[in-house]
Amino acid sequence: MELRHLRYFVAIAEELNFTKAAKRMCTVQPSLSQQIKDLEHEVGVQLLVRTNRKVELTAEGQAFLKQALLSLEHAEQALQDARKVAKKKDLELNIGFVPVAEMKVFPYIMPNIRAQFPDLNIQFHSQTDADQFKALKKGDLDIAFTRYVDESDDIEFVEIFREPLALIVPKDSPFAAHKSVSIKSFNQQNFVISDEGSSPQLYKIIQDFFKKSKLNVNVVQHSTNILLNVNLVGMGVGWSLVPAYVIPLLGDKIVVKNTIEPLPMIELYANYPKGQKNAAIDLILKVLKDQFHLGFN
Repeated sequence: MELRHLRYFVAIAEELNFTKAAKRMCTVQPSLSQQIKDLEHEVGVQLLVRTNRKVELTAEGQAFLKQALLSLEHAEQALQDARKVAKKKDLELNIGFVPVAEMKVFPYIMPNIRAQFPDLNIQFHSQTDADQFKALKKGDLDIAFTRYVDESDDIEFVEIFREPLALIVPKDSPFAAHKSVSIKSFNQQNFVISDEGSSPQLYKIIQDFFKKSKLNVNVVQHSTNILLNVNLVGMGVGWSLVPAYVIPLLGDKIVVKNTIEPLPMIELYANYPKGQKNAAIDLILKVLKDQFHLGFN
């Protein structure tokens, strides 16, 4: 049973005339008659009594009419609700991000979005990478800035940039005065590193680096955010490896040290639904491409 069957039936029930009902529904009488026969066959009862002069509803038809009207009303409300949601989505942009995007990406994309879409309601969501991917797949996010990618068939991504990790040490550390530091000096040093739950990619990169370099460090504290990480170093708790974007945020109690050996890199990605048709997302991707010289179409 389809909604059109209900609409045809309601038209006949209200007009009590096939010719008038056919005209009202912009169809021809034979087609309308066939639709009603199909409906009665599916329902399994006679809904109308037809004579040469008039059409009347059976008792079953009267009961069916009441529910048919309710069903059409609910269908219309569902249609209106769906359109309202779609209209709201057209006027809203949900951006997920990790902290680095605030400093390295938003200053470029936000002025352009505001200029091109002044009425757009932009919602920012500071979330872990994993939570962003969940929200992106559910449709709760339009674009997500993450440290790693989810290679799902329904998500596209571009690498925005790679940045090195930086070694930061307390200003009163004996190594603070050294021109450069070898990673061999990491051995037996106290370290503060990001928590695996809050920054899984940074945690993995650092742990893999320690393991690959055969470094035996003392992890004395895990931090749940990068600013806590920095503050703990400033308090003298230990050394730390942090993304380079953090350097401008360091206070006068922290020193950035060059290392003789290279430190690992960490990436930032923009992720968005495959086949997306959002003008604001298209603008963001264009700005990213121009600003960071990205090689995608």
